[in-house]
This record gives sequence, structure tokens and C-alpha cells, in this order.
Amino acid sequence: MSKKTPYNAYVSAVGHYFPDKVVTNKYFESYLDTTDDWIKTRTGISERRYLEKDQPTSYAAVRAARMILEKRGITADEIDLIIVTTVTPDMFYPSTATRVQKELGAKNCWGFDISAACSGFIFGLQTASQFVENGTCKKVLLIGADKMTSIVNFEDRNTCVLFGDGAAGFLLEPTEDKSIGVIDAILNIDGNGGEYLYQPGGGSLNPPTHETVDKKMHFVHQDGKVVFKEAVKGMADVSYDLMQRNNLDSKDVAFLVPHQANMRIIQATADRMGLAMDKVMVNIHKYGNTTSCTIPSCISEYFYDGKVKKGDNLVLSSFGAGFTWGSILLKWAI
Repeated sequence: MSKKTPYNAYVSAVGHYFPDKVVTNKYFESYLDTTDDWIKTRTGISERRYLEKDQPTSYAAVRAARMILEKRGITADEIDLIIVTTVTPDMFYPSTATRVQKELGAKNCWGFDISAACSGFIFGLQTASQFVENGTCKKVLLIGADKMTSIVNFEDRNTCVLFGDGAAGFLLEPTEDKSIGVIDAILNIDGNGGEYLYQPGGGSLNPPTHETVDKKMHFVHQDGKVVFKEAVKGMADVSYDLMQRNNLDSKDVAFLVPHQANMRIIQATADRMGLAMDKVMVNIHKYGNTTSCTIPSCISEYFYDGKVKKGDNLVLSSFGAGFTWGSILLKWAI
């Protein structure tokens, strides 16, 4: 679809960071009523990475950002805008973007955080691309980062085995070539889904008290069956619609890049698009659900493994709390 803006936003560099601490399914067998086989069969997850207690979300975000700057061969002073997508900010305020900016020493930029749960990165990508496409910014650093272990109840078998920590992102720059970069997007929200996946405590609705802590209101709460059903439909339908809108069939798509929440959701989305699994990016088995980090980390790992080539059509797709969901068509440019 043609855009009435001076430029397209393309990805000029990528990077990722995962902590050193590896937690396998065997860890949960020691104190929960679960097994390695149960977890792998239902989720596709074998292990995940955890940040240490003194390492906040910004710790991972900064390290992913440094990799991006190094690969692009630029300094932090050249960044115009920093966007961090996260549901686990270091603090409610200041924003995690400001903490990343401080650690990087990026003296000539502004920035902000975006909260859209597991859809955060694709919402952030569409947002960041607007600043590039209209000529406002020449270099936008977009980082998806989450420390999910900070909001997971490790006594809840249904959620604690799912999540891990990490960060990954893109550097976006302008190009006059409208055939590459961010080509199209379909994004959605539906607040009716808010009761099925949420963190009830800590905000202005339920400020922190002894009661909210005792009731474990500061952890992830999820109705897994409803979220699974809606995620399968949402991700599959929106990805298929994006392909149809851009006259693409399965042979035109190099990779589906789905949010890494559950292997069965990933497979259902691929089936709807008519894609074999060798055309689907997957790293859930190694890292679990890292929320805002999943999509960019897949792309970063596959790119540095030589699997993503210039000119490839990538279909990014996600579904998260809110409900939030969407898909982006990205033509790879490096």
C-alpha cells in the first residue's frame, strides 16, 4: 500500500540481550505439581532466562541497545528518539526510556515508554515508523524489554512456567525507497479482554497496600483457556488479512514472526497463513514468553544466523493483554 509520507522507515540494525541465568523445566518439578513433559507438551518451552534481583528491565534494554549501536557503527549521541515497550518498567516514572537514555549517554534525544503487553513491540514499531516516515526523526531506537520474573507468582503453575526475561530491538532510519521497510500494519485493541489477562494491583485502581500484596494482586493473572482461544483467532486472522491486503500468498512470505507465547498458537497462525513451520521464526523453547522481547529477539537471532536476507517479506504478528493484537508487514533491508 502506498504511503503519503516522504520516507519509509527501515530497520538498519538489530540486537538482543538475554541474561546468563538459565532456568529449565526441571526447576519447577522440584516444588510444583508439574513435569518437564507437561510444560513442553502444552507450551513448547524447555528453558527460560532470568535477570538477577538487582538487574531491572533497563539493564537488559541497555545491553540490547549497545549491541544495536555497535552493529550500526554509530554513537548514542546520534539517536533522535528512544522508545521502550514494556509492561515491567523499572518504575512507574520516570520512564524506562529515560533510564536507558542515561545509561547510553544519548544526549540529543527524547523518548517514552509504550505499554501494550505482548503486542508492545509491534505497536512500538508502528509508532516509531511514523516519526521516521514524516521526517521528524532520522534515527529511532526501539527496544522491547521485560523482566517478567518481577511480576510472576512462582506458586502459580499456570503462569510461572511461561515467562522469562530479555530485551531486543531495532534501529529505524528513513529511506526514499517505498518498497522496503515497514510496508503495512493492522493493529487492534479490545478492552473487553482486560478481565482475562491483567495485573490488578499497583495502579491507581488498586494502589499498593498490605491487602493487595496479601491477595497477590501484583502478579500476572490469566484465564488461560480464554486467552488461548482469542490469541489463536486474533493472530491467525490478522496475519491472513494483512497478506490478503498486500496481495501476498504463502510463497511470498520468507518468515512469519509470531509472538512467542505458546507453540500451539504459533502453529495455528502458520496453518492459517498456509506456511510450513520452516518459514516460522521460533525461539520460545529457549527463552519462554519474554513479552515485548519475543518478536525482535527472533528476528535478531535469525538475522545473525544468516537466515534473514535483504528483500525478505516478514510478517510480524502478536496478541496480548488488553486485548491487543496486530500484524506488520516488514520488507527486510539489510
